[in-house]
Amino acid sequence: MEKNKLNHEGLLALEQPLIKVSLEQLKKSYRNSHKQVERDANWLVNQVETKKDTEQMIQRLENLKKRLSETRAEEEVQMSKTKARIEHLSELVSISQAETPEHRRWSKTRLDRVLVDYLLRRGYFESAKMLSEDSSLEKLVDIDVFQESQRVVSALQSRSCTEALQWCAENRSSLKKAKSSIEFDLRFQEYVELVRERKLGDAIVYVKKFLSPWSESHLKEIQQAMGLLAFGPDTECLQYKKLYDMERWKKLVLQFQQEHFALHCLTKHSGLQMTLEAGLSALKTPHCSEEDEKNVNCPVCDEASFGSVAEKLPLAHHVNSCLVCRITGKMMDANNPPMVLPNGYVYSQEAVDEMIKMDGFITCPRTGAIYQKHEIRKAFIS
Repeated sequence: MEKNKLNHEGLLALEQPLIKVSLEQLKKSYRNSHKQVERDANWLVNQVETKKDTEQMIQRLENLKKRLSETRAEEEVQMSKTKARIEHLSELVSISQAETPEHRRWSKTRLDRVLVDYLLRRGYFESAKMLSEDSSLEKLVDIDVFQESQRVVSALQSRSCTEALQWCAENRSSLKKAKSSIEFDLRFQEYVELVRERKLGDAIVYVKKFLSPWSESHLKEIQQAMGLLAFGPDTECLQYKKLYDMERWKKLVLQFQQEHFALHCLTKHSGLQMTLEAGLSALKTPHCSEEDEKNVNCPVCDEASFGSVAEKLPLAHHVNSCLVCRITGKMMDANNPPMVLPNGYVYSQEAVDEMIKMDGFITCPRTGAIYQKHEIRKAFIS
């Protein structure tokens, strides 16, 4: 029973983003509505004091009421999501054992969530929507968050910074707290594109307007930007040639995705990737990299599939070793003890019984050496 007991603390630690994402959306909605109310309130006070057009004030109030209603509806959606997610995690806490129908059902829901998350990160939105609808996961996944990200990513891939800069403006306070440089990097890239087109006058104006305010933290980059004016896109000067490199757009895409994930409390890697890597790392041993020691039943040993994923993962840490027969793939224990051939190779009792011929001889599958049955010794695990 103790073996099948769930580690609730560890599982809940992995599920933190599930709650944080919806809470961050609520906070963002509150901040936006609060700013809007403050702006309109200050404007109305000024209008009243100066006795301006009453009709205009009424129209402004009606617009504010409409925006607040939309914000209220959005907040109710996020609150509904948060409630559903808390109930989902509460269900886990009420399950004590792994080998139960309740836990299998909960695990199936979690697997579907992880798959939806992976599909969204890869840009397969239609597949993600179909899976979430079929599994009734609409409140447990964040399709809208990834759609917002994809809109900006698509624009950056088309070499446009407009949508990304708009996103930066909407989240400026949060980005400032995180000491993010993405807005400067986007402005810098727009400047590079102006110089690439040899619109030097516009480029100088752009520097004064958008890059100069960053001089305290990015003076070196701004100085390099001014030097770029003297070099065209076909320059061989490495320092400036790399600024014209189109790979910078790909770096901007990756940078935006990282900033977007961090802002919404999403993990850098998908849950599917982290779960898969954790499982492979738990199976990985030094023998997995040795050609003669590979096990046909070990996913880490299979270079054609999971072996490449596990290549850079750390080895498993086992306090107590477990022996697995390379012939049957089954664990060797008291009921299926390890048997040692004279050449030192070890196989399970079950494998040995299958390999022994009618005449009492056994052929080692590793070396081809032939031994008699009485030469095989039983090994004892201490």
